[in-house]
Amino acid sequence: MTNDDTKAFFGKGIEQHIDAMYSVALRLTRKGADAEDLVAEAVAKAWGSIHSLNDRARFRPWLFRILHNTFVSDYRKKSVRPTETSLDDNDEEDLAGLLNEQSDDFLVWWSNPERTFFNDLLGEQLLAAIDNLPEAFRTVVILVNVEGFTYDETAEVLGIAPGTVRSRMKRGRTLLQKALWKQRPTLEGNRHET
Repeated sequence: MTNDDTKAFFGKGIEQHIDAMYSVALRLTRKGADAEDLVAEAVAKAWGSIHSLNDRARFRPWLFRILHNTFVSDYRKKSVRPTETSLDDNDEEDLAGLLNEQSDDFLVWWSNPERTFFNDLLGEQLLAAIDNLPEAFRTVVILVNVEGFTYDETAEVLGIAPGTVRSRMKRGRTLLQKALWKQRPTLEGNRHET
């Protein structure tokens, strides 16, 4: 495959998954600016290691594994010194050009009314309850329930066994259910106000 084919494939894949990447990053970091930084860093790392993707059909789990690993290594550990991705000059130019090509699409996504509608539909209480889950459960719940990953894909992204994903999902859902049950008076109050 030529470099142009690789750039086109990568650009299309990023365009297709950028909103989901940002959504997952926001749930992981809990801050908009940190989520943007995490996504940008993950995209740069993915571009730098695109040659390691053996099966292009597995692009989505591969990309989200890079996002998760970047979060784990750079954000959760809160290292004093940020890790630099080594790109040669040609890779930096290719990535800069690719991101410039995608910038208009990203701005359209960012101001997308459909995205706003669905975020509002989920409700602040549900998102707050997800955000308050312990990280191991929160990540699994986000990937499976919010982003629609299968258990096997989630296991691949997180580098854990599918049985562990099932266990964490069960525990995460139980914790989420308890948190929402505690918020029940607030939820009922909101329903009666409308």
